[in-house]
Amino acid sequence: MNAPCEKPFAGHNDGLPQAGFEMLSGVFERHLAAADGGMALCVYREGQPLARFYGGTTVRDGDSPAAGTGVSRPWTESTMAVLFSGTKGLMATIAAILVDRSLLDPDATVASYWPEFAASGKQDATVAHVLSHTVGLVYVDPDPGLHLRYDNRAVAAVLAAQSPLWEPGTKVAYHALTYGYLVAELFFRITGKTPGQLVRELLAEPLGLDLHLGLPEFLDERLATIFRSKDYAISTFLQDPERRKIVDRMYAGSLTGDGDPFNSPEMRRAEMAAGGGIGTADAMASLYSQLAAPLSPLVSARGLHSSTATWSEGVDAVNDRPLRFGLGFELADPLGTYGPVTPAFGHSGAGGGLHGAWTGKNIGFSFLTNEMLAEDQDRRAKDLLGALARTI
Repeated sequence: MNAPCEKPFAGHNDGLPQAGFEMLSGVFERHLAAADGGMALCVYREGQPLARFYGGTTVRDGDSPAAGTGVSRPWTESTMAVLFSGTKGLMATIAAILVDRSLLDPDATVASYWPEFAASGKQDATVAHVLSHTVGLVYVDPDPGLHLRYDNRAVAAVLAAQSPLWEPGTKVAYHALTYGYLVAELFFRITGKTPGQLVRELLAEPLGLDLHLGLPEFLDERLATIFRSKDYAISTFLQDPERRKIVDRMYAGSLTGDGDPFNSPEMRRAEMAAGGGIGTADAMASLYSQLAAPLSPLVSARGLHSSTATWSEGVDAVNDRPLRFGLGFELADPLGTYGPVTPAFGHSGAGGGLHGAWTGKNIGFSFLTNEMLAEDQDRRAKDLLGALARTI
């Protein structure tokens, strides 16, 4: 039997078999005992909770809280955290809704919605190339600088004029930050709305979810302070020093270096569609469970099937990591990112966050944390999904 965890912990069994709940609880508590911060795991089916776990604290011991977030407190169901690239799953969901409503065609050229994008040999690049990370614009050139980082439209204009690194559609490579600028502009050209407005109007308000892209200041106090482990690193599959230079340009110091942009008020207010989303684990699990439900309130079964079909796959041309994408969603991959159950889709986030769905089981799940671990060292989500698969 696991020794009781001495850190703040709460577990709620809302519908799992008791033996399975206890097994999952044990895995969560084991990882919590080794944690320096806080974390949550929520599992939902068709919008209703099945199991929820919250533990640890919103600020690492000895650290100062992020500006405006208040003192350290136990992680609870109301605790929000930065989703990092889990935000891309929100954008993929919005894309699926727009496709389902015949407002966006994956096979259409980007330039048919955004004429300036045809520059520099990109006239044949399609919406699907952008959504499936094959468009070949993995960094912004020239770098717009920190003063424009949070200006979606200004950076999109630079990307529109830029030449791709390869013929769109011929290679796949994760577009860590540029994905957000590209989809934000594409959505704006179609709807006239910013990505934060679309998150609010298409996802958060209709479903009653605690999700934000552009966090209102009055909610700052509920936000956990993100921190990196001492061994944190990005692109852990990559050994090539020349391509490492490309990675440095891709991330532009946002995850490495001495800065702390992910805890800044500026990032919270900005509508960074690649990594600035903020929400609770309950909200993300509920969203995915409703997206995957047979009678989804968001997207038709046909629309979801198209959005979660394989649109690109292979070894990342920059990072050497195996990838498989739908129309913006990550799909089950050779690394087992989404556990032992297929089909699966969702999106992971830097440092270990993972949010997604097992469509055959109508299950949505979210692992949310403020402690960033390197991918090659992090077992938290994998172990939890392994236990969940034996339970469901």
